[in-house]
Amino acid sequence: QVQLVESGGRLVQAGGSLRLSCADSGHTFSRYVMGWFRQAPGKEREFVAAISQTGDSTYYSDSVKGRFTVSRDNAKNTVYLQISSLKPEDTAVYSCAAKLRTVGSEYSVGEYDYWGQGTQVTVTS
Repeated sequence: QVQLVESGGRLVQAGGSLRLSCADSGHTFSRYVMGWFRQAPGKEREFVAAISQTGDSTYYSDSVKGRFTVSRDNAKNTVYLQISSLKPEDTAVYSCAAKLRTVGSEYSVGEYDYWGQGTQVTVTS
């Protein structure tokens, strides 16, 4: 069973950086594509980044490309999201998700099977 727990969210000033972590307590972590999504107040959940099972392939939304870096450590059952040059519009609840199927888009919310509870990132100007 997959149980995802995010951490690392906090209040940060614009221009700052932080690293989010998402740990899986199960034993099949390396089988999943892992994604990061975010949801700002009053908005729909949106794709941020994803990484393949081995970490060889990464995917980013245009809005975060160049500022966000997704990585994973399968030995630690953990996926990371390094965020730099934070902007107030990055304020959101960030959630990680696991996708088992090898088909389907890494960018699509509906393709992911398991979700964490989210961690709040607030960026002040």
